[in-house]
Amino acid sequence: HYSLIFRIFAVMTKDMIIRKAQFLISSPTLALCPQGDVPEFAFIGRSNVGKSSLINMLCNNGSLAKTSSLPGKTQLINYFSVNDNRWYLVDLPGYGYAKVPQKLREQWQRNIREYLVRRMQLMCTLVLIDSRLSPQAIDLDFIDWLGQQQLAFALVFTKADKNSATVTNDNIQQFQTAMLQTWDELPPIFTTSAVKTTGKTELLNYIQSILDTNHEQTL
Repeated sequence: HYSLIFRIFAVMTKDMIIRKAQFLISSPTLALCPQGDVPEFAFIGRSNVGKSSLINMLCNNGSLAKTSSLPGKTQLINYFSVNDNRWYLVDLPGYGYAKVPQKLREQWQRNIREYLVRRMQLMCTLVLIDSRLSPQAIDLDFIDWLGQQQLAFALVFTKADKNSATVTNDNIQQFQTAMLQTWDELPPIFTTSAVKTTGKTELLNYIQSILDTNHEQTL
């Protein structure tokens, strides 16, 4: 069984407001990622999970991250500066199917894993899951890998507007049940819709609470 101590951030904090978000850099490898100690939050998920749409919704900018109906659009480690370098939002290539050569997919996976394991500025990985689907082995396997590496993460279920609330909640419950077969506890879980902005405040405040805790620990 995998077990991580998922920190519960109960610090009273003002709602996070993203006043400014802008593209910073695209890095093909960890070695070319930005230097410094700015906290980072990585967004990752199965190809075509709605990652770019969610990022744009959170940042109040419909064209910040490039959206596409084709899996595999994101191929680099894309950095976005939030609120004048208060923190970085990191858009990682999707895992799973993408219509690209096998060698290129394998290179993406190596770059992703190296970033997640070695990037000291990484505060939390937000793993995006398509709420329309029953539990997918590829998502569960990736989460188990995060557990093996003892990496902090939260689950963000996307596209909640595409099904009825009953179906969405049932799929999320099934996913939690599947996780508990190998996990002793569940991570923080958020339900979102880029179309209806569902979960925006909750997810941003979660990020803010981690930033506040990190700030207190570095004083």
